[in-house]
Amino acid sequence: MNYNFDRLVDRHGTMAEKYDFAERKGKPLDCTPLWIADMEFQTAEPIIAALKERAHHGIFGYTETNADYAVPIQGWWKEHYQFNIETDWIVKTPTIVYSMTAAVRAFTQPGDPVLIQQPVYHPFKNVVSVNHRRPVSSDLILRDGKYYMDFENLEKTIREQQIKLFLLCSPHNPVGRVWTKAELQKVGEICKQYDVLLLSDEIHCDFTWSGNTFTTILNAAPELKDQVILCISPSKTFNLAGLQIANNIIPNPALRNRFLEMKEAAGYDESNAMAIVACMAAYQDGGEWYQQLKAYLEGNIAFMKQFIHEEMPGVDLISPEATYLLWLDFRALGLDDAEIERRMLWDAKLWLNNGNMFGPGGVGFQRINIACPRSTLMDAMERMRSAFCR
Repeated sequence: MNYNFDRLVDRHGTMAEKYDFAERKGKPLDCTPLWIADMEFQTAEPIIAALKERAHHGIFGYTETNADYAVPIQGWWKEHYQFNIETDWIVKTPTIVYSMTAAVRAFTQPGDPVLIQQPVYHPFKNVVSVNHRRPVSSDLILRDGKYYMDFENLEKTIREQQIKLFLLCSPHNPVGRVWTKAELQKVGEICKQYDVLLLSDEIHCDFTWSGNTFTTILNAAPELKDQVILCISPSKTFNLAGLQIANNIIPNPALRNRFLEMKEAAGYDESNAMAIVACMAAYQDGGEWYQQLKAYLEGNIAFMKQFIHEEMPGVDLISPEATYLLWLDFRALGLDDAEIERRMLWDAKLWLNNGNMFGPGGVGFQRINIACPRSTLMDAMERMRSAFCR
């Protein structure tokens, strides 16, 4: 079937964090929210149909999964990424942020350093700090409009700080990098040399754009099989974040058992019944919707590139290799973060993510979610132009 991604869907009154809590968060009620990473599109019809069928059954008791649950996940990863997932490697959690928290608590002690790469999705730092560990960043380097890992600094930091756990964002949010196979191989060599456990958050892998190839860490660096936790989820790909389901691929039985112990110590056991249904339906029958969505989002990205180039002097778009979260550079305008935020919220009436929440390297940047109907995006960019390019 053909899906209409231009259709506007009113989400007010659905307890959507994006829409119904602006006042609580100190934002103007009439702003357009383009911040948190969910999409403005109804999910694939086969997923909705599967949820309706399950709801019609009418009993929502304790729910567990068997080998059938793994089959569509395995099929998706085999087809799209040439990676074979064994059934017993899969450990379910509600979210990948939960998975990172469990890993921090399971594999480090209070006071231990945990490695991240800023600017990065802010929970990477938060899950370390709130669990009384110490976040240590090997910052990414911005060079000629593209971000790179600083491998010399990465190795130096791991060696000098005696890092036990490295939280990797791949593809990277918010800078939109798809790490090459060669880059990931280098990460693997360093982690192997210093016996570092690597948690790889690959939730954005399905939104890799034309001209770029995503490689999972376990294909790039198979020697890390016994020291990797690979975190995946259908929530970004199929707009299912509110259902809360993530799958953690842990080949090493000892790591897996320790991770399970920490998961259970937090009181989490059975997964959400509807999330299980949605996950299976997404990977089994959501491919047509997904391919149409990717084409639509690439159109949104093309619009953004042209509009910013032609209409917004002084603002740069870091060309995205992946994700529907674009990284906008306002530094050439000479405005501080407070003024950028004021103009964005109160002049343009747009709610984006202020770049400084992703670390010091995000000062002067804003992250915008472009997974919305193009008419919404066009209107938003006209208002942004008026606020910043007078």
